[in-house]
Amino acid sequence: MTKIQWTDKTWNPIVGCSVSTPGCKNCYAMEMAARLGTMPNMPRYHGLTKKVNGNAVWTGEVRLVESVLMQPLKRKKPTMYFVNSMGDLFHESVPDEWIDRVFAVIALCPQHTFQVLTKRADRMLEYMEAFNNEGYRLVAAWDKIGQRGDAVWPMPNVWLGVSVEDQTRADERIPLLLDTPAAVRFVSAEPLLGPVDFSRFDVEWVEYFPLGAPINIEFGEGESAGPKIDWVIVGGESGPNARPMHPEWARSLRDQCAEAGVPFFFKQWGEWGPDDFLDGPQPDAWMSPDGSIFHDGIADVYKSDCQKPCSLIVRLGAKAAGNLLDGELWQQMPEARE
Repeated sequence: MTKIQWTDKTWNPIVGCSVSTPGCKNCYAMEMAARLGTMPNMPRYHGLTKKVNGNAVWTGEVRLVESVLMQPLKRKKPTMYFVNSMGDLFHESVPDEWIDRVFAVIALCPQHTFQVLTKRADRMLEYMEAFNNEGYRLVAAWDKIGQRGDAVWPMPNVWLGVSVEDQTRADERIPLLLDTPAAVRFVSAEPLLGPVDFSRFDVEWVEYFPLGAPINIEFGEGESAGPKIDWVIVGGESGPNARPMHPEWARSLRDQCAEAGVPFFFKQWGEWGPDDFLDGPQPDAWMSPDGSIFHDGIADVYKSDCQKPCSLIVRLGAKAAGNLLDGELWQQMPEARE
C-alpha cells in the first residue's frame, strides 16, 4: 500500500531521476532513494543519489527493474497504480524501449488504472504521439514480455498528468498535456509554490462536457469539445526544509475547479498551515500572495509591507496541519472512461 491518498499502490518499474525545476528541490523520492540505497537488499537504489551540502540529490542515473515490471500482471483485483513514484517515466535518460515495455504491461492489465505523472511534458507528448503511430513497438515489447494482448488508443486505463508548482511551470506544461492523447488528463499542483490560473489555457472547462467523454466528440450543430483537464490535485510541501503554501493559492484552485465542474483533490497543507482553523500555536509568520514571508515585527509588517490578502501561517508538521481546506475534506476523483 501507499501513503499517497489518491492512489492504491505505487509501481516503480523504472527508478532514478534528476532535479529539473524548483518543485524538485525537496523531492521526497530523493530522500527515500538515498535511504533505500543504504540497504543491502535494495540494490536497485544503490548509487542513484549523492550527498550535496548534506542533502540527497539525484545523480541522473535511471534503471529498469525487471523484477518489478511484471507485478501488475500478478494482481487480479482492480487497482489504481501510481507509475514511477520514485522517478519520472519520461525522464530524458529513459530509453523509449523501456517505456514501451511499461505500456505493454499496462495494455495487458485492463482491470487496473495507471496514473502517470511527469515534469517532462514535452517528452510525454512526443512519445505518446510516436507510440500511437508505430504500433509495431507495442508488439515488440509484448514479444519481450512473452505475452500478447489487445490495445486501443488512447488506452482507457491510463491517466496522464503533469506536475505544476507555479504559473511558469503551468504555462510550460499544461498546453503540452492538452495536446497529448489521453483518456484522462490531470494536473498535480504539489508542492504548490505559487498561484496558478487555468483561465489562460485553451481548455474546455464547461459543464456540458462530461467526464470521460471521448476526445473530439461532437455536440449538436458541429460543436466540438476540446481537450480537457479532468482532475486537479493540490498539496503543500512537507519535510524539514518545506516551503509554505499560501492558503489563497489552494482556495483559488478549488474555486476554479468548482466553477468548471472538475474534481478537486486537496492532499495536504504540508509542513505549514494557516492559523485560521488551528487552536493553540502562535503564528510563525505572515505570508503574502506573491510568496513573500515576513517573520519579524508581524503586526508592523502587516500594516506596511505585506500584500493583501496576507495570511498568518504556522509551522506544525504535515500530520498536524492535516488536509482540511476551510474545514472541509476535498478528495474528489475523476470518473474513469469506459
